[in-house]
Amino acid sequence: MEITAEEQLIGPLLLARGTIDRSAALRADEGWLERAWSDPATRVLVVDDGHTLVRRVGDEVRAVLFAPADAPEGQRYLLGVEGGVAYFAVAAPLPGVPKHEVNGRVTFAMKLGDTPEGVPVAAGLRQVGGLLGDRDAGLLVYAVALEAWHSTHEYCPRCGSHTDVQAGGHVRVCPRDGSQHFPRVDPAVIMLIRDEADRCLLARGPQWPKGRLSILAGFVEPGESLEHAVVREVAEEVGVTVVNPRYLGSQPWPFPRSLMLGFFAEAVTTELRPDAEEIAEAHWYSREELTAALDSGELRLPPAVSIARRLIETWYGGQLAYE
Repeated sequence: MEITAEEQLIGPLLLARGTIDRSAALRADEGWLERAWSDPATRVLVVDDGHTLVRRVGDEVRAVLFAPADAPEGQRYLLGVEGGVAYFAVAAPLPGVPKHEVNGRVTFAMKLGDTPEGVPVAAGLRQVGGLLGDRDAGLLVYAVALEAWHSTHEYCPRCGSHTDVQAGGHVRVCPRDGSQHFPRVDPAVIMLIRDEADRCLLARGPQWPKGRLSILAGFVEPGESLEHAVVREVAEEVGVTVVNPRYLGSQPWPFPRSLMLGFFAEAVTTELRPDAEEIAEAHWYSREELTAALDSGELRLPPAVSIARRLIETWYGGQLAYE
C-alpha cells in the first residue's frame, strides 16, 4: 500500500496557509517596532479568546484589520511584514462586539451567516479558518497561537515572578532571574490507519457526540520519534499493531498549542480493543461503507479545516461534500 502520486494530500491544509514574512530579525528592534506602530499603513488584527472580527465582502470572507490609531489597547504581537506593510496582533476585547461566557466557554451573539455584507462579526478559526484567504488565515492562526500562549504563561516557572513581554510578543523574560521563555508548541501525531483490504479506521472519543468519528491522534512523548509515537498511540488506543508510518504533512492547531503531524500507516492486526478512557467506539470502513454511513447521517466527519479531514479524503480519493 505505497502512497502514489495521486495519493498526496488532497486540497490545501487550510490552517497551514500564510503569505507574510514573519520578520524575526525585527522583533528585537524596539525603534523599528515603535515606528511601525506609528505608521498609519500598519494593519492590526484584534484577537480575543481565539476570535477576531470578520466580514463578508461579495463572495469572500475577510478579517477586519485596523490602523494602529483605531486598535484597542492590549498586548501587541508582531506578526510580520508583507509588501512593506507591517502586521500586528493585539490581544483585547473585540471592538463593538459583546461577548458572554456560558459554562466557561466564550460565545458571541451574532453569526457570520446572519449579518449583512460588510458588517463585522466575531468568529473563530474553526468557523472561518477555511473561508479566509491565505494572508488572513495565516495571520489569524499566528495571532490565536500567540494569544493562547501568553494567556497561560504569564509567570516564570522558576520563581513565580510575573514575566515581561519582549521581542514583539515572542519572548517572556523574568525580571528576577533573567530567564527567557518562548512560545510553546506541542507536537501531536494524527494518523490514518489502513488494513490489508484498504479499509480506514475511524474512532470516537468519549467526549464527542455520537456519530462524530475521526482518525486517531496523540501527543508525542519526551524522547520519542514521530514514527514511534504513531505506532505507540494506535496500540494504546485501539490495540492495533501498525507498521510503515509515512509522513504526509503538518498543520498548526492552536487549540491551544498543537502542531498536528499527519501520517498514513499500515495495520498488521485488525482486532479492535479500544481503551475505554480514550475511545468510545472504533470501526473499520471501506469506501463504500463510509459513503453509505455519510449518506444516511449515521456518521459525521471532522470539519474541512482539520488535517484529519484531509487525510480521510486523501485515502478516499477525493473531497467529500459532507459537513
